[in-house]
Amino acid sequence: MKKVYFLQTCDTCKRILKEVNTEGFELQEIKSNNITETQLEEMYALSGSYEALFNKRARLYKSMGLKNQDLSETDYKRYLLKEYTFLKRPVFIVEGKIFIGNSKKVIESLKEAL
Repeated sequence: MKKVYFLQTCDTCKRILKEVNTEGFELQEIKSNNITETQLEEMYALSGSYEALFNKRARLYKSMGLKNQDLSETDYKRYLLKEYTFLKRPVFIVEGKIFIGNSKKVIESLKEAL
C-alpha cells in the first residue's frame, strides 16, 4: 500500500509532493477528508506513538495552551481526531513503513524507500 496524508494549503506539502514521485499513491487531503480513527490506528501501529504524529508547531497547539500541559497518548489521539491541523504532515505510508513530517532526513529516507 502507498498512501499520503497531506494538506492542500500547506506550501511545504505541495513542495514535497512535487519532489517525490507519488504515482501509484492514494492521496488524502486531510482538511476536506478528515482522517478516521481506523486510519489513525494504522499510523499509530506503524509509528508506535500518537505523539510522533502530533504537530507541536501548529498555531492551535500554542493558542490552546497545550504546550504547557503534560499530554498523554490518549490526549494526543483525541486531538488528532478532533482537529486536522494537529497531524504532522505530510505522512507517507509505503509498503508498511511510515514517514512522518517534512524534515530533510525523513524525506531522504522516503526517497530511498521508493
